[in-house]
Amino acid sequence: MTLPDLDDLIAEVDRRCDTAHRPGGEEQPDWLALLTVAAQLAGQLQALADDLVEDYVEHCRMHGSSWTDIGSSLGVTRQAAQQRFHVPHKRYSPETMTEDLRQAMVHVKRAAVHHRNNYIGTEHLLWGLTAEDNSATRLLEAAGVSPKTVHRSVADRLSMGASQAAERIAWTPYSRKAIAIAETRSERNGSDRIGCEDLLIGLAQVGRGVAAAVLTDAGFGSEAPDAGLDAAEAAPSPDAASAGA
Repeated sequence: MTLPDLDDLIAEVDRRCDTAHRPGGEEQPDWLALLTVAAQLAGQLQALADDLVEDYVEHCRMHGSSWTDIGSSLGVTRQAAQQRFHVPHKRYSPETMTEDLRQAMVHVKRAAVHHRNNYIGTEHLLWGLTAEDNSATRLLEAAGVSPKTVHRSVADRLSMGASQAAERIAWTPYSRKAIAIAETRSERNGSDRIGCEDLLIGLAQVGRGVAAAVLTDAGFGSEAPDAGLDAAEAAPSPDAASAGA
């Protein structure tokens, strides 16, 4: 892959800026408009670069690398690496989740502890969401995807680690992004609690990580989640059906 040089980026700014050049070509270009577009492009490139480094930092942490080793690889101190990639993040308490999601989170942590993982990755979240019937599994079914098949596929991706400190389990960046998407979606729908279907959609829309790969392979991509949502939410759970019987 050939990286773009400065001339390539300048040409891209010109292409994106509709008001860059005035009619007739006699006057000066709209430099402020060009600057605005250049800043937007630079921001996109920086975000992509940050995602690239963060992806490898996450893999290093998942495979046991210390913050000292990571800092050394990046040419910074341990503290600088932690501050950049392990910044404090919002805590999601059980009160912010529906009962179904709280139950799913029990399965999530159980999977991490059983596999001696000191992190909760997207694979653990998807495994927990598909462990039993809930709004996430009903959404998968409404989209024509078998929850059992997804559960088996993600189970095959869970790897055995060496951690014994179950109480120190931390969420990975992709998992935190997934639940942030889920929270935004639940708020947009007027709910003060995150549901299983919200987190499933969050995992799909993150676009990276084990869960996204499993969901895409199963035919549940980031563009598909809401397609069968009405049917999934309308379908009663077995508990609700038995309660009404």
